[in-house]
Amino acid sequence: MNGSKSTVCVVDDDASVRTALLRTLRAHGFDALAFASAQEYLDSHDPGVPGCLVLDLVMPGVDGLGLQGELTRRGDPPPIVFLTGQAALGDGVQAMKKGAVDFLTKPVDTAALIEAIESAVSRDRADRVRREDARLLAARLATLTPREHQVLRCVVSGQLNKQTAAQLGTAEKTIKVHRARVMEKMQVASLAELVQLAGRAGIVCTTTVQTARLQQRA
Repeated sequence: MNGSKSTVCVVDDDASVRTALLRTLRAHGFDALAFASAQEYLDSHDPGVPGCLVLDLVMPGVDGLGLQGELTRRGDPPPIVFLTGQAALGDGVQAMKKGAVDFLTKPVDTAALIEAIESAVSRDRADRVRREDARLLAARLATLTPREHQVLRCVVSGQLNKQTAAQLGTAEKTIKVHRARVMEKMQVASLAELVQLAGRAGIVCTTTVQTARLQQRA
């Protein structure tokens, strides 16, 4: 796997470790940068740059777990592969629970390191796709009027147009107009697609029977 489109950031206070890791990563096709401390990394961190973090657990000042916590607090932290020269099982468990990809002991096995980094880069790419999908979905939902939001919820709950009209106190033909606008704004061609998008947005889930009914009408 070529990591040239993603950047692997190495944070370790040991200069010899940083040099060795940079050499290894670049030899395996990754773009790589090195930082001597958590603060140095934070000062230049750009969450818009895809990649992952190879992070020493024990460092002066802000340690690895502290940096992981700060990145989590800021939102959308990069996937992290932890390295440690100590067999700190408790810290490893804590790091993994907080979302670390792997926890490796120095001197690290090159094959294990590359495998962990490839997993981290893959996770980062998937996370970015998920976040972009969520952003686009939120943008579509934001174009709906309050009435269209009501109609959307009624539609995905399996209601017929006449049922929605009765519930909202309006004419059935008006509901048909609103529903068409909802479909257009949400950029879907069928009710089944609309149900799927609504589910991803956390809007009322349909039952199996309701979903089947919508698919038959799509």
